[in-house]
Amino acid sequence: MLCALVHGLRNIVLFGSVVTWSWLLPLSARAIDVHPTAEQIQAALDQGKEAAQKRNPPDTFYVRFGATDGLHPGGFLITKLGGLSVMATHMALRGLQPSEAEVTQVLEGQTMLVSTVIFGNVPNFAVDSYMVFDQAGKSIKPVTVRFDGFANRSAAWPESPRFMAKVIASFNYADFDPKAKTTITVFPANGGESSFVVDFSAIH
Repeated sequence: MLCALVHGLRNIVLFGSVVTWSWLLPLSARAIDVHPTAEQIQAALDQGKEAAQKRNPPDTFYVRFGATDGLHPGGFLITKLGGLSVMATHMALRGLQPSEAEVTQVLEGQTMLVSTVIFGNVPNFAVDSYMVFDQAGKSIKPVTVRFDGFANRSAAWPESPRFMAKVIASFNYADFDPKAKTTITVFPANGGESSFVVDFSAIH
């Protein structure tokens, strides 16, 4: 059933997703493809199933950037192919497989999720935070931005930085260049910023 679906998707115009470096991820989950092929789609689904068989968590397919030490800013992106692998892993762990409608929903999504973790010294420091892409001086604004209204204590508590919070944004695939060197910047409302430089073209 899914095989027929992915072959039928060959001619659908799909927006690709941006990714960063991550040697942990399978190649097909890292690719920036405006038009994913049937083979890439099927491979992403297969990789999710294989991850479940190995009891690997779905977030194996997140594309991470920045720090992961719990004391410095970092985050991850979810590409369309990565999203398929995440979904396939979740479902395979429950003994299920994605339906045609669920696969189509991921592939026809218009926005890409970018999730970041930033740090501050007061509980509400992340309120009204904003996120942008910068590509060669061009600023790309997100479609939506969400943030933690009340931050959690960081691993450094009670030392600085005392709190950590999530800022999550979605960007329209049609608004940015998936092959450009990009700076992802998060701006807390009370000042300061956290930036991540990512060369989208370098992932090929």
